[in-house]
Amino acid sequence: MSDKGQFDFIIVGGGSAACVVASHLVGRAKARVLLIERGPAKASPIIDFPAGYMKFLAKDTYLAMHKTAPQPQLDGRGPIVPQGRVLGGGSTVNAMVYMRGQPGDYARWNAAVTAPGAANDGAWSYEDMLAYFKAQEDNDHLADAFHGVGGPLKVSHLGHTSPMTRTYVKTLQGMGIPYNPDFNGASQFGVGFMQHTIDWTTRRRCSAVTAFLAPVMRDPRLTIVTDATVTGIRIEQGRAVGVDYLQGGSHHKAEAGTEVILAAGAYQTPKLLMLSGIGPEDELSRHGIAAKVLLPGVGRNLQDHYECPVVATTRGSFGYYRQDRGWPMIKAGLQYLLFGTGPASTTGVETCAFLDPTGSSAEPTIQMFCVPTVYLDRDVMGTDPGDGVTINSLLLRPRARGRVTLASADPFADPIIDTQIFGHPEDLATTMAGFRFARQVLAAAPLRDLIDKEIFPGPAVTSDEAIAAHCRRTVKTGYHPVGTCRMGHDADPEAVLTPDLRVRGIEGLRVVDASIMPTIVSGNTNAAVLAAAGKAADLILHS
Repeated sequence: MSDKGQFDFIIVGGGSAACVVASHLVGRAKARVLLIERGPAKASPIIDFPAGYMKFLAKDTYLAMHKTAPQPQLDGRGPIVPQGRVLGGGSTVNAMVYMRGQPGDYARWNAAVTAPGAANDGAWSYEDMLAYFKAQEDNDHLADAFHGVGGPLKVSHLGHTSPMTRTYVKTLQGMGIPYNPDFNGASQFGVGFMQHTIDWTTRRRCSAVTAFLAPVMRDPRLTIVTDATVTGIRIEQGRAVGVDYLQGGSHHKAEAGTEVILAAGAYQTPKLLMLSGIGPEDELSRHGIAAKVLLPGVGRNLQDHYECPVVATTRGSFGYYRQDRGWPMIKAGLQYLLFGTGPASTTGVETCAFLDPTGSSAEPTIQMFCVPTVYLDRDVMGTDPGDGVTINSLLLRPRARGRVTLASADPFADPIIDTQIFGHPEDLATTMAGFRFARQVLAAAPLRDLIDKEIFPGPAVTSDEAIAAHCRRTVKTGYHPVGTCRMGHDADPEAVLTPDLRVRGIEGLRVVDASIMPTIVSGNTNAAVLAAAGKAADLILHS
């Protein structure tokens, strides 16, 4: 085993959170940092075009396609849950949606880290997090009470939207849903167009690598190792002192003088903790792993967003069907390269609505996307139906909690991911309410004038039993796993982390990725991960 030397900090993982923390540690603290990413250093330049990510959605080029445990409540299905496997993680391969969530999301975080009867210091409140959102942001609509300028992260409004998505917005307005010009502003409720992490000066993706890591990449204090797998955390006398990793068939070790920081994501971070002897007693003993610290919450509390579709064909081409091939692709590519406009300048995920179809919540419970094409996993619908539209109802705050456990003590084995999708009856009921509302949208003017017919699941699916069966058959991940190493107060037996993100019972070990979240935020999670990582960097630097 070769010795790669000593660093001040070792960051395990190279996704959104890792890029933010590394930029602060190198740029502000002038620390020596080793960042280890299991995927490649660079993605195809195609993925920098807003529409380019669609080419890689169903491929394992930059995604780890994790299988999940069969779910009895899904009739034995175990949906695939992809995870970014490239420098920049999800921010390099996602649809670039910039969505912060609701103020109530962060009130729930703050409550989770505040012990009963203790004074509430607002450490993870919305007001506290808003400062990080604004500091990171360079918004194309300039600054106001909710947005910032001059930060490293370019946030912009799409310059191109399809006739289908514009009609969707008008239809919901006609149904009484108010137009919302800024889902990241005073209120999330309503329908409108989403903001994206697209550089408004170049019309290209602004990933966490572009925004945060690139400015320090040439600094000799930063060492980036890619295509490498961390096999364990080195722990001596109750302190994390380094890591072991494998790269190109060779084993290496590296030492951390100050901290080891985990940023491998909600599936891999708990796996690495358990492989290193930190986790539930039964899980460690089951695989013959010597226990260093017993923390029953490691791997528990898994949450994600889940969505179900309704699909219709249309009377003409109002979206992006076949825009990725032949002459339409050449034309769109030239328009984008010459002018930064047209279909290639959009992500296709242009608009959504935040609403509560159950009428029982003061906060939106469903995020309803309109995708101006047929957007289904091929194992659900294997045919090519032509021009169409997909409306996905995404459950914002599931009540069920899943779990990540070890398949074996082999660090190269995928973890067992038990999603518990629809494991709580209210999750299925809310999703079904969203599905019914999506059908109402398709039947309402002016959208109905563009619709030919519903093809999936089809107009015959009307009973509660049939709709529930459709949801169980088609539900898929929203690509937002969180919560498996959650922070909490000292009296919480399931809290893996302290409020300042230290792993309980071990010195010199922190977690900074999406697994820290006590509860999932209401909307796409990348913005929240970036802001939380900015706060994590401050916590590290001030400790």
